[in-house]
Amino acid sequence: MTATTAPAPQVWPTLRAADTPALIRFLVEACGFEEVAVFADGDVVQHARLAWPECGGIMLGSVREADDAWPLQPGSCGSYVVCADPDAVFARAVAAGATVVRGPADACHGRECTLRDPEGNRWSFGTYRGEPR
Repeated sequence: MTATTAPAPQVWPTLRAADTPALIRFLVEACGFEEVAVFADGDVVQHARLAWPECGGIMLGSVREADDAWPLQPGSCGSYVVCADPDAVFARAVAAGATVVRGPADACHGRECTLRDPEGNRWSFGTYRGEPR
């Protein structure tokens, strides 16, 4: 692996949503995720994958009332997303209706902010990339 080539993500945060098409639109338009795949039957999304431009992504689908092998409650996800400019993501997301948990601020490990999406999930966007292995 070279310094410019990142490995494919091996950990995928997952979530369920009550209005999955609306949440996908919010995450794409307000936060900057990219829609990769959406398998839906009308407004019921069986599976969707959104990529984060700086590497990684999330998987999500509509909440199911019965026989759900992955029974996550909408609004129960929390994710930290590495980004170069958390202030820009914050401004765009707040303008699109995100709820502010914590505005952009410097921390001992970098700059970050925390928001809630329309479903109630927490999203922290920050510059901290973790410690090298």
